[in-house]
Amino acid sequence: LWLMLWGIAVWFAVLAAWVVGIFTGRVPDGLHDFIASYLRYTTHVYAYYAIAANPYPAFSGAPGYPIDVEIAPATRQSRLTIFFRLLLAIPAFIVLTLLGYVAYVVVFLAWLYALFAGKLHAGLRDVLAYWLRYNAQTIGYVSLLTQRYPSFSDE
Repeated sequence: LWLMLWGIAVWFAVLAAWVVGIFTGRVPDGLHDFIASYLRYTTHVYAYYAIAANPYPAFSGAPGYPIDVEIAPATRQSRLTIFFRLLLAIPAFIVLTLLGYVAYVVVFLAWLYALFAGKLHAGLRDVLAYWLRYNAQTIGYVSLLTQRYPSFSDE
């Protein structure tokens, strides 16, 4: 429920950041921090849901969770790429959707493994962490937190 309510507020914040970004080429620090906290909290909740991390995440989206996201401060971005950000992100969303299907299968397998072994296999955790990383990169790109396009690299 908290994630959904916060998500509605973030949707409006991203819309405001998009309008401001088109004219100034930069997302204001307050909006950037608000959206970044939401992205961090979403990653924490998904990690907990996918059995990739424990304990249950705090409601603040503060750094320090076992699977976390590092988000750089707001910087100048190309106004043209801000304007066309959703169109530019379509290939990343396609990849994210495919990775999501794989992640759902891995979440089920991880749950079965953890049920019998009492812990999560490192390989399953790594696959889930990869999906979480790509998800955070994609959402960060679309929500104007970064101009860096989502990549498959570990950096």
